Amino acid sequence: MVAVVLAGVAAGTINTVVGSGTLITFPTLLAVGVPPVTANVSNTIGLVPGSLSGAVGYRRELSGQRGRLLRLGSASLVGGVAGAALLLVLPEAAFDAVVPVLIALGCVLVVLQPRVSRWVADRAAARGREVHPHGAGWVWLLVMLTGVYGGYFGAAQGVLLMAVLGVGLQETMQRNNATKNVLAMIVNAVAALVFIALADVDWAVAGLIAAGAVVGGQLGATVGRRLPPVVLRGVIVLVGVVALTAFALD
Repeated sequence: MVAVVLAGVAAGTINTVVGSGTLITFPTLLAVGVPPVTANVSNTIGLVPGSLSGAVGYRRELSGQRGRLLRLGSASLVGGVAGAALLLVLPEAAFDAVVPVLIALGCVLVVLQPRVSRWVADRAAARGREVHPHGAGWVWLLVMLTGVYGGYFGAAQGVLLMAVLGVGLQETMQRNNATKNVLAMIVNAVAALVFIALADVDWAVAGLIAAGAVVGGQLGATVGRRLPPVVLRGVIVLVGVVALTAFALD
């Protein structure tokens, strides 16, 4: 089970910097013989402490964002519960068509984020409005829909969140990354509660992933904070492309 712990460390690190750590832990669990649905459920539960660790590691960048986190956190809460419920009632094939499209769109938005953000700000100025500091209504809606996706599976949830936040908020990449970590943590936590109540959990596996993810969360905060915006954007796109490739080969 050393492989599961190491996968948890890697996932915790990647989730804090970008997201998509599930692309490491989920295949690892399948490789050691855990059934797919149990692996997905146990993985989500195990990554919650890692999400918390990453959020704590980015606490400096969270300064002054309490109102924003409360507003957007409610969207992640609703989305996470809905996504977890969908996992328990829908066949896996239901999301197979839409997931690659969402990831590809997220990658494109991350690449175009500076230009799109300026366009959003210019349109708001032309209408005599300021860009809402916590995001317009459509930002809340897209964060909620990303939460649905994250509660259902979670791979590349961070890519989608960074795309939405980058376009909808006038903030630095690092502060958006800190916000992303908290929102992803909320999605994982509420989905975990649903799974604990209604699904079969492999607690040994979840515990091993949690132990590794906590360490990885701190590593990710240290690494991610040092990345310049252009490099961070490149890493996000790279992870998104890897996710797309993984889905294409599945």
